[in-house]
Amino acid sequence: MDARNSYIFITFVITWWALVACSSGRPASEPAERVKPEAIQQALVESEKLFKDREDLEKLRAAVKALAAVRDPNNRNYQVEWTFAKYSYFLGKYSPNQDEGEEFLESGRDAGKIASRVDPNKPDGYFWFAANLGELSKRSPVTVGFRSVNDIKQAMSKVIELQPDYQGASAYDALGQCELATRLKGGDAEKAVEYLEKGNELAPDNATMRADLAEAYLAVKRDGDARKQIDHVLQMKPNPDYMPEYREAVEKAKKLLRTNF
Repeated sequence: MDARNSYIFITFVITWWALVACSSGRPASEPAERVKPEAIQQALVESEKLFKDREDLEKLRAAVKALAAVRDPNNRNYQVEWTFAKYSYFLGKYSPNQDEGEEFLESGRDAGKIASRVDPNKPDGYFWFAANLGELSKRSPVTVGFRSVNDIKQAMSKVIELQPDYQGASAYDALGQCELATRLKGGDAEKAVEYLEKGNELAPDNATMRADLAEAYLAVKRDGDARKQIDHVLQMKPNPDYMPEYREAVEKAKKLLRTNF
């Protein structure tokens, strides 16, 4: 067989093999099997129960895992995505393992972004996208923080546009914290006070908001107003559904009291 015929023969064999290989597998255009609605609902219910005990990190991990199992890249479910983003935020924030924490925060950020695209007229996706990104920014203020400020502000402003009282008006809290955290890069403590006062008006039972408002008052030399907010946090009756957050707010209020009065 001469060289030309050998080349033709080899080309034919390779082409035939490729066609056989392709035909033996699933065609590229055939969609993957979708997650059943019953499985999604079960995962949402199960993960919600686990999340209530979120101070137990193993239960929080189980909640995230339950939702991860029903995330479908070919058929995104809005509630699954934003809830996964929410639970990932808490796991990422409180995990003692820095690498694990960042991994979950990044996953939560991405899931929140997906949710905001699936339904751009609801606040959940925007909020949890920005919450995860905000926590990542705190951990890496130089590499992540400063270049993410505008994304966080835009997302939280969208939350306020859609539902100002969402999550205890926490979008106002986030915007206030952005202003305080970026004072060396154009942030404004007076503007932080404005955001936090608006949030406090909408959600007076938000202990975190009050502790952060006290911090902002101290930044603008309104010590008397700061002391009032600190005292309120220390005396208020906590919401049993938000005990971890309340305890964190109390710790912050005590620290502000100890270091400023």
